[in-house]
Amino acid sequence: MSDLAADPASGLASGLTAAPDDTGFARLAMVTIDCADPIALAGFYGELLGWESRHLDEQFAILDNPEGGSPLGFGRVSGYRPEPWTEPDGGKHFHLDFYVDDLDEAIAKALALGATEPTYQHGRTLKVLIDPAGHPFGLAPLE
Repeated sequence: MSDLAADPASGLASGLTAAPDDTGFARLAMVTIDCADPIALAGFYGELLGWESRHLDEQFAILDNPEGGSPLGFGRVSGYRPEPWTEPDGGKHFHLDFYVDDLDEAIAKALALGATEPTYQHGRTLKVLIDPAGHPFGLAPLE
């Protein structure tokens, strides 16, 4: 995870620019997160983001992005085990980063929803938390 600082005009992290409209040939349909309990993890992220579910069952759940962007999916994986977030070179496969208005308030709310705070933190402005299924995610102030 990297430290994030958003450009207020574009909403993009510092140093990133929007791609011209004529690049690429695919659009992101959905990000799907592997887990043991799709309903529970969708509930966690639904509360964190304020998104509503489109579909919930024991095998798969979908949260719709109210801003019209790509939804988040959660798929059951038999024998799912999270990768540890314990060292700078931990074995994570992906992570999600979120901008927040008030970092301290967002951390408190995420912890109340069931996130945990790992001992290891590597960023100056990004706070790493662990979701209830064991995935790391970052919270960064929108400044």
